[in-house]
Amino acid sequence: MSEQDTWESRYSVPEFIFGKDPNYFLQSRRGLLPASGKALAIADGEGRNGVWLAEQGLSVVCLDFSESAQLKATSLAKERGVNITLVRADIHSWSYPPDAFDVVIDIFTQFSSPAERLKKWRGVHSTLKPGGLFILQGYTPRQLQFNTGGPKKIENLYTRQMLEDAFRDFRDVRIVEEEREMREGAAHSGMSAVIGLTARK
Repeated sequence: MSEQDTWESRYSVPEFIFGKDPNYFLQSRRGLLPASGKALAIADGEGRNGVWLAEQGLSVVCLDFSESAQLKATSLAKERGVNITLVRADIHSWSYPPDAFDVVIDIFTQFSSPAERLKKWRGVHSTLKPGGLFILQGYTPRQLQFNTGGPKKIENLYTRQMLEDAFRDFRDVRIVEEEREMREGAAHSGMSAVIGLTARK
């Protein structure tokens, strides 16, 4: 089964597998968001993070390759009374428009192989406007001990050194590593080893 088929199957259930509320790390960085502008939510799935960004006054593009997930995202946006733009595409091969977004978020997109991750993050570098805000969260290798979500391949997990190397040309880089109890739908539930990054191009 392809990666896309796997996710299509996961999302084709009635419930929101990651819940309807935004990722806690993204929400905690609300004070860094501009009052207006364009935001890109990479692999936004069922839309919980993109919809929340729209609620903050941003014009949001939600990028994902799952039709089932985007149907849920449409429903959630309607429920919350906001508009989002859905783009159905593979995040690794999508043509990231240069200098197009004031904010880019990359929350738990760890199905990317190392080579795919490089393509994705090149896209981030390209598509952020100068001074634009980047927000990322993912699991660290210690997550394999908790087994409460995320990939099982260690090469898909994030380390501080990896993030420092990938975004060394950004400024105001802040990295937070922590182990905490997460309750973000059935797919992210339990003690988790996570790393978050904020930075500006």
